[in-house]
Amino acid sequence: MDVSLAAPQGSLTERLAGAMRQRIASRALLPGAKLPSIRALAASAQVSKSTVVEVYDRLAAEGVIHSRRGSGFYVAGHLPPLSVADVGPRLDRAVDPFWVSRQSLEAGEDALKPGCGWLPPSWLPEDILRRAMRALARADEGALVDYGTPLGLPALRQLLSRRLAERGVEAAPDQIMLTESGTQAIDLLCRMLIEPGDVVLVDDPCYFNFHALLRAHRARIVGIPFTPSGPDMDAFAEALAQHRPRLYVTNSGVHNPTGATLAPAVAHRLLRLAEQHDLVIVEDDIFADFEDEPAPRLAALDGLDRVIQIGSFSKTLSASVRCGYVAIRRDWLERLLDLRIATAFSAPRLSTELVSRALQDGSYRRHVTALRERLHRARQRTAARLAAIGIRPWIEPRAGMFLWCRLPDGVDAADLARTALGQGVVLAPGNVFSLSQTAGQHMRINVAQCADPRIFEVLKQAMHEAA
Repeated sequence: MDVSLAAPQGSLTERLAGAMRQRIASRALLPGAKLPSIRALAASAQVSKSTVVEVYDRLAAEGVIHSRRGSGFYVAGHLPPLSVADVGPRLDRAVDPFWVSRQSLEAGEDALKPGCGWLPPSWLPEDILRRAMRALARADEGALVDYGTPLGLPALRQLLSRRLAERGVEAAPDQIMLTESGTQAIDLLCRMLIEPGDVVLVDDPCYFNFHALLRAHRARIVGIPFTPSGPDMDAFAEALAQHRPRLYVTNSGVHNPTGATLAPAVAHRLLRLAEQHDLVIVEDDIFADFEDEPAPRLAALDGLDRVIQIGSFSKTLSASVRCGYVAIRRDWLERLLDLRIATAFSAPRLSTELVSRALQDGSYRRHVTALRERLHRARQRTAARLAAIGIRPWIEPRAGMFLWCRLPDGVDAADLARTALGQGVVLAPGNVFSLSQTAGQHMRINVAQCADPRIFEVLKQAMHEAA
């Protein structure tokens, strides 16, 4: 077998392993094909037999090949893993939720990311985290190396109970379970509450990862048009009667992507309908700390009867420190704990210890107070810059980092995103958030990521080309 080692980088072992991977990936070597013997490959590649042994060991450890005693090595014949993107209908990659996530996460340091869903690192409280890490380094060995309990660190759950009470949500510490993230919380709740084929309601538009998670659980997703005061209640009532959904997933505080907040009248009617139709509501409250005055919370009005609230600290403290929570009624919590043990065994102790220490003094509260004011200025500044090039927000949000914007007539957001990406700017076109694909002329803009004036120059030029 001819294996080229012409690539100049890496050791002989790395280069030969890479060449073998490439031949397998390109189907030059098909699943089940027998590989050359160690002696034969060493001779053809002009390397030592020990090098070939190391290469085969590496590829076997990766699952690329496997050995048969007394027979030799063969290309692995297993099927590729399930792709979550293939669970639902394939969409154009420029309007696929995974496109936005991957471009934002994989973009280089020089990329501009007004389409991403998080704050710049410089906006986050590095000093608070460093102090907390120093304190944690002096903690007993259990905090550093032992498993956590299934519910999670008691000190943090007590702190969260007090913080939730400030927003009107009465949740005792034994009604709160810590998770690795808000996303994991929703995943566990879907495992507990729905079966494949069950109908789940979401806002249209909504946070695009709701779509991805629900498709992974084989749910039937029904979108409810979203208004500046919450979901369209006539459409909501019609969907309840027609589809008999099991679950509704929403943001009722600072809505993603629109920045809207739930009106009290809408909240009360929504809960009445949920009770009539035995609907469970998952309220994602991840942006709670962005608000000066809390908007109505479904969990507060409902008393955690049929509303489950989740949250995390990835947006305001650190995305690297994975820590979220679920506040839920007690008789549902036991089932959720069993799922947590089955899928993750215990709560993430190290990260929850770190978050607990970061929140214990007044530094975090001062941080979020300053953050709200900074976001207010950024929303005003960004809205003015967008208006100057013909892009206008759908509403003026009271809080948060997002502006849901309408593009000028004749400009398609997906085309705009493709063009801007070529200029190093990652955008979030509207249809990634819209189940009905009716937001083709909308775009979510993260105001905290818009300090660089090049963003608006690229937008202006890209709109000219798209039109």
